[in-house]
Amino acid sequence: MIKILLVDELASMRRGVRMRLALEADFSVVGEAGDGWEALQAARDLRPDVVVTGIRLPNLDGIALTARLRQDFPACAVVILTLYDDPLTRRRAQEAGAAELISLQDPDESLLAAIRAAARPR
Repeated sequence: MIKILLVDELASMRRGVRMRLALEADFSVVGEAGDGWEALQAARDLRPDVVVTGIRLPNLDGIALTARLRQDFPACAVVILTLYDDPLTRRRAQEAGAAELISLQDPDESLLAAIRAAARPR
């Protein structure tokens, strides 16, 4: 079972992603957070395998969150799910240590595949 932490400033976005992930037998959403600092605390408490985060977060954006998660919890992978799918953002996400950046415009299967790939032992 892949334990997932969802992070986005919009509760409606988290709810939608949670509902989609609930359809997958191998996924378990163990928690949610609405900002970067809350996400770091949740990661400490819940020890997810994968964090799925947006980029525009209050207090600590998704790129900075990714870097902190990779530093503090190296076994935890990060998948960024965002509208901001441009070369600069992709480069920043990669440099921060994200396993993958998925555009909200991509099919659901792209996110599911990214989560599964990110959860594989490295």
